[in-house]
Amino acid sequence: FPMARIAAVFSLACGSVIDLGICRYAGKGQSELALLRRLMNVFRPGDVMLADRLMWAWTEMVMLKQRGVDSVCRFTIHRKADFRKGQRLGAGDHIVVWPKPPKPRTIDRKTYAALPDSLTVRECCVRIRQRGFRIKTLVIATTLLDAQAYSKEDLAQLYRERWNAELDLRSLKQTLQMDSLRCRTPELVRKDIWTHILAYNLIRTIIAQAASKHHLEPRTISFKGTIQTLEAFQPVIAMQGRHDAAFREQLYQHLLDAVASNRVADRPLRYEPRRRKR
Repeated sequence: FPMARIAAVFSLACGSVIDLGICRYAGKGQSELALLRRLMNVFRPGDVMLADRLMWAWTEMVMLKQRGVDSVCRFTIHRKADFRKGQRLGAGDHIVVWPKPPKPRTIDRKTYAALPDSLTVRECCVRIRQRGFRIKTLVIATTLLDAQAYSKEDLAQLYRERWNAELDLRSLKQTLQMDSLRCRTPELVRKDIWTHILAYNLIRTIIAQAASKHHLEPRTISFKGTIQTLEAFQPVIAMQGRHDAAFREQLYQHLLDAVASNRVADRPLRYEPRRRKR
């Protein structure tokens, strides 16, 4: 069976998939950073890319900044932060200049020569005192340099929201059963993946409409509960062709009310260990 590597750009507000990149699982130029460069046209000036440290790279941060897109990422293990240097903004918060690194193998020399010689970055060190967290010290790198508009605590809370991307991937791969596809050719695998993406975004659209009707946040509504509600309404929906438009509209409003009732409980201190994958 062919194995595919995917990289998705999720909306932090509602969890929908903005775009998706697909490539081979292994080989030169088949990394997630290479997929990120293919998906850069998705971002618009004023957007903020929130990603984990796997997506942290000087080259990609500069390319996004040239498009007017800021980044918030976690430090990689090979880079160390020295808060005695740079422009001090507060305790564990400063602005430094990162020089241009050697040319990576994943871009051509012409593109590398067009990049600036340095990048101004803000580094923030966050102490995590909440029980159950594996990480006790977190260093965040961002191109949001205004400390008055974006405090260190705001950046820490924003990076914590990055976990929603993992939950969205779980909904896409496990709840919609996209983790193991049955197709045996790359072309059919791509079609199968995009079919799942279409179904996923349609469900997210229903959740967003239900949240808007009841003045809720879309992420407070359960994704799996919405699927169960749609399955319960499926026999009536299949018969809606026999009824007029007014009845179908009334049925859809009842569906939105039922979807909005599937709330996700607020469990901030819940212990969620990493799953041992097969």
